[in-house]
Amino acid sequence: MSLRTLQDDISHWANDLGFSAVGYVTLGPSDHEQHLKHWLSQEYHGSMAYMAQNMNLRVEPSGLLPGALTAITVRMDYLTQARMAPAQAALINPRQGYIAQYALGRDYHKVIRQKLKKLAEKINAATTDLPNGPFISRACTDSAPILEKRLAEQSGLGWIGKNTLLNDKQRGSWCVIGELLTNLPFSEVKPESDNHCGSCQRCLDICPTKAFVGPYQLDARRCISYLTIESKAAIPLEFRAAIGNRIFGCDDCQLVCPWNKFAAHQIDQDFSARAQFKSRSLLELLSWTEAEFLTNTEGSPIRRTGFEGWRRNIAVALGNAPYDENIVNALESVRSDASDLVREHIDWALTRQMQKQTGFKS
Repeated sequence: MSLRTLQDDISHWANDLGFSAVGYVTLGPSDHEQHLKHWLSQEYHGSMAYMAQNMNLRVEPSGLLPGALTAITVRMDYLTQARMAPAQAALINPRQGYIAQYALGRDYHKVIRQKLKKLAEKINAATTDLPNGPFISRACTDSAPILEKRLAEQSGLGWIGKNTLLNDKQRGSWCVIGELLTNLPFSEVKPESDNHCGSCQRCLDICPTKAFVGPYQLDARRCISYLTIESKAAIPLEFRAAIGNRIFGCDDCQLVCPWNKFAAHQIDQDFSARAQFKSRSLLELLSWTEAEFLTNTEGSPIRRTGFEGWRRNIAVALGNAPYDENIVNALESVRSDASDLVREHIDWALTRQMQKQTGFKS
């Protein structure tokens, strides 16, 4: 079997596994090194200290697998056109908790890693007679110090948009990506164009907390996804009202992107929304005990925020909801057992509720 034939086979195997696109890029020093260093120098990474670690591997990914020559890049879609309308409806319902669409199903890290492992097994079985063998590989998906979006862009899976997310003319940006680093010298697939954002800046304008300091530049410290997931500290007062009902992540910049009218018509069942996250009220989600939180988020990316972060986020959302005596009672009922961090956000929410009851505008 030739490498060219193998590449064709890999595309078929990947499609059968549920990947919507496959690309190839030769590994070498990244041309985004200066971009990354500038981003770090501005401290846009916030408390994500790991982003400043292993710089040598981030800018030279072949170091992650000795002998690696190529990255096979893959894309999986997690949202269909049909689910965009319900997402928008949830976002404007102040009594319902909004969860980023990628997090409603199974943890994508587990899904992609499992599928990449199966793809590697197929490649391994087909390369026993190749002179480049033995075949070696390493699967990555947001789990190694590697500039994944840039590799996906270089391999033809799309372009990095002004909102810093990977976008594609045929499928939009509702996707997650992964890589299989290999020692096989596959031929690169060059993208047809660098960028298709044009003069549009809807994603920049819609951001509730103004996290984009410019096109292609995100200050994570202002980003709702960072504030509700990555950060374990108190949410700054200046952002709490703008967070609205978003309790895990944010999709605003994708919901307004014109290219997402081409979102996929079908997704892997693993990304189907779980029943416990469908149209659940904030009060119901606040009532979960820690044991219930762990049970309901088993195998879910929502586990990343932790129970304390979960209640912190819900408290903020309840503070932003219209006045409701039931909200006040619920917040007061969980306050006594809350950590200092959560209690601070509950007190803020209770103050907001009292202000709304009396008609005071903060």
